[in-house]
Amino acid sequence: MHYVIAGAGPAAVAAAEHIRELDTDSKVTMIGAQAQPPYSRMAIPYFLTGKVEQKGTYLRRSDNHYAEKGIDYLHDEVVSVQPEDHSLSLASGEKIQYDKLLLATGAEPIIPPVPGMDDPRVQQCWHLEDAERIIDLAKPGARAVQVGAGFIGCIILESWVLREVDLTVVEMGPRMVPRMLGEKAGGLLQTWCESKGVSVHTNTQVKAIESTPEELHVVLESGETCPADVVIVSTGVKPRLGYLQGCEIKIDQGIVIDEHMRTTAPDIYAAGDCAQGLDFSTGETAVHAVQPTATEHGRVAAANMVSNNDLPYKGSLNMNILDTLGLVTCSFGAWEGVDGGDSAEMFNQDNFQYINLQFKEDILVGANSVGYHKHLGMLRGLIETKIPLGPWKDRLIANPVQIADAYLGANEASLKSS
Repeated sequence: MHYVIAGAGPAAVAAAEHIRELDTDSKVTMIGAQAQPPYSRMAIPYFLTGKVEQKGTYLRRSDNHYAEKGIDYLHDEVVSVQPEDHSLSLASGEKIQYDKLLLATGAEPIIPPVPGMDDPRVQQCWHLEDAERIIDLAKPGARAVQVGAGFIGCIILESWVLREVDLTVVEMGPRMVPRMLGEKAGGLLQTWCESKGVSVHTNTQVKAIESTPEELHVVLESGETCPADVVIVSTGVKPRLGYLQGCEIKIDQGIVIDEHMRTTAPDIYAAGDCAQGLDFSTGETAVHAVQPTATEHGRVAAANMVSNNDLPYKGSLNMNILDTLGLVTCSFGAWEGVDGGDSAEMFNQDNFQYINLQFKEDILVGANSVGYHKHLGMLRGLIETKIPLGPWKDRLIANPVQIADAYLGANEASLKSS
């Protein structure tokens, strides 16, 4: 049996290692396009600020990790897949046969159609090479404009502040991290960032980036111009799927997979940021481009590739936890609420604290919070187990921060009734 994994991110590494745990005899090949060993993009901001060296971004620290695990790691790029003869083609011209194939090719940055994006002083922060170029451009005191204040943007944002860069953030949405935070939560995050010296523009689009030899001019739709030495584009990501053009694998927002991580092509699975899998909260499918989901996808896909689809996937919980300049924000599940549901809210603007809980009957289905990070594991547990809250629902509505008491009380009641 030859297992082939296209990609070398968290989903791919988790899958390769788990396949080897379950099947010690078959061949496992992992194919990664980057020059470095597999690394975590979430660690790149720490590399930017000097908290870790490049090696500190690697998913596994040992130089011989993959060889020692019996995983063949191939530095190349998959350019096409041929399901009809169980093969794939590489950029080097090589063709590889597989018995089972996992597509774990991740995501790629979305580049907005704005004139001037081709200037070398305009950078994405997606690869380690990008980070190295930004380090050269973003010296202390440099003027930087960051386009985008989504999840990844707010991770990167801290790097610029720690590098003592004069930072302006431009976000086209109505608030920072609009896909993760509601109006009050996003407003608190913006106020917090502004208190740390960051200039934030929301509901604002970039019209053009104009270049002179000395500096860049970021032209906003309002007519305002922001001078900059470097522009960082962080306007979201999309699944990387170009290599599947012309391939008869069903694609919607991402590669469509079933409960066993299978695509519509025989013996081909998908996992991670390129895969559109089951959403725990909605029962529908979605792309959840976060590392915990990617890792879980990889392990479940591996188990099914080896065991012929014995392990159904319960679905990924839409979950984001973000630390921006010391302020922790988070969202879980159906944080925007459900039809006919109830909610509870606590808002302490002066202390940068906010929590919002969403209920369906007496089940907690979602949450949004700022400045409150105690008992997040219990909060997630209440949502994932769908445990009936009973009288604890009314208590949480009266005081939404009683998460630990509600978790213990509801589980104790459940054990007594079982």
